[in-house]
Amino acid sequence: MMTIPMKRRLLALAVAGAVGLTASCQDFLDVNTNPNGPETVAANLYLSPMLHWMATGQQWDGRGTAQYSQMLTQSALSTYDAHGPNYNTDFGGQQWRDVYWTNGQNLIDMMNIAEAEKRWDILGAGYVIKAWGWLQLSSIHGNIIVKEAFNQGTFDFNYDSEEYAYQEVQRLLDSAIVYLGKTDGAVDATYMGRGDKMYNGDRTKWLKFAHGAYAIALSHYSNKSSYDPAKVIAHVDQSLASNADDALWGFPNTSNDDRNFQGPTRSNYTSYYPTLFMVGLMNGTVFPGAVDPRMSRMLAPSVDSVYRGLDIAQSIFSLPASQRPMNPFGYPTAPPPNSPGIYLFADQVKAPLMTYSQLQFVKAEAAYKKGDKATALAAYTNGVSSHIDFVNARNRDDNQHVTQISATEKAAFLANPAVIPASPAQLTLSMIMTQKFIAEWAWAYNEAWMDLKRYHYVDKDPATGEAVFPGYQIPTTLHSFNNGKLAYRLRPRYNSEYVWNEKGLDKIGGLALDYHTKPLWIVTP
Repeated sequence: MMTIPMKRRLLALAVAGAVGLTASCQDFLDVNTNPNGPETVAANLYLSPMLHWMATGQQWDGRGTAQYSQMLTQSALSTYDAHGPNYNTDFGGQQWRDVYWTNGQNLIDMMNIAEAEKRWDILGAGYVIKAWGWLQLSSIHGNIIVKEAFNQGTFDFNYDSEEYAYQEVQRLLDSAIVYLGKTDGAVDATYMGRGDKMYNGDRTKWLKFAHGAYAIALSHYSNKSSYDPAKVIAHVDQSLASNADDALWGFPNTSNDDRNFQGPTRSNYTSYYPTLFMVGLMNGTVFPGAVDPRMSRMLAPSVDSVYRGLDIAQSIFSLPASQRPMNPFGYPTAPPPNSPGIYLFADQVKAPLMTYSQLQFVKAEAAYKKGDKATALAAYTNGVSSHIDFVNARNRDDNQHVTQISATEKAAFLANPAVIPASPAQLTLSMIMTQKFIAEWAWAYNEAWMDLKRYHYVDKDPATGEAVFPGYQIPTTLHSFNNGKLAYRLRPRYNSEYVWNEKGLDKIGGLALDYHTKPLWIVTP
């Protein structure tokens, strides 16, 4: 059972106990009247908390999913390095909590108020937020509860299929696009901007975000006969037009909860390290002879000045101190509070939800599969180039202790045919997907893991016969629950589902120890 219904159980008990009280007692016990606070909340004030969790929920759950995708690994082989489950724990359940509880009824209320007041811009943003929630949850959990999600009349909840969830995502985004295109009624950027600290009430940027979310959702169908690359491209072309449209969430950095979850002061990633896979994409191994200038701005070298990633099967303590990779903050151990970080692991960096470079790689993959390699190469080049600029911009957010990538460095890297092919015919699927992985490193944990799953971790690039993701390490030791299989989903949030909703889980096989290895519907033909 989900968290909101549990709260309502408690409320129902309180109401039942009060039925026999006198009228005077009822006045005293009226929990729905707060003399010290407003009875209703302005629609724009709902936005900030929701946007905060849209940006940071992946950071919380990324502590596990980043190990599945091998963006990061821990100091020694962990449950998630071994593709094990989030079993009997709420670890990996933050986004579940965000969608069903933090947003939950609040999102419904915001949309109802916005509709009643004809604030089409806020209503449109509400449809985007709801679609985004279902998309993110389904991509990491598979089956989720949609139809009965906020049904106050039941205590047991049935799960819906992934197919239905994806259909609902598209339906919601269709509505969002309609409302965000309206300029009548009480549409007001200044009013919306008081709560919208991502786009400051700019509905045109929200409209682009909606198209970007649509493109990402449709790209997940790449293994299905219904996959339509032309439609993916069309939505990308109506989405973010440059880095200026990136969806970014800033942190005031005034108290613990207002600092970046991935920053050094909160120290949530102290025992994590870049992997051999990640470093191999940037040190000239996968792109021969092309040392990526982003590597020294996204990562820190070992004490001996060599950039290293950690083998997922190796304990960092088995290495000489001078050869141990640094953690994502750029230190061998936990740094003192308020220390400077690196890239997206800094206290006051702007956390991305969606970027122009990410969507250019979505377009490049779709065009490649469509057979339009000229368009694919152009989008791919845009993706690499714009991500270099993105790295520079994020390293300025909190005055991190790294130098900017110079125009000369950038030009030389883009001129290297190992990175940017001389002709469209030389572009490969592996180039597109690995450069997308670099662009999504340390923030788009859900999407990066989805890409690995869409290519079943070890699928071959038809043009080269080599792995689409070269260097990805299949664990030599898988978790004992796995029965020799790799992870394809997180288990639903333990405290709500496995404690309160076992009946619903049993119907979808969610009680099986190896449920996390069940392939997602969206990645199967």
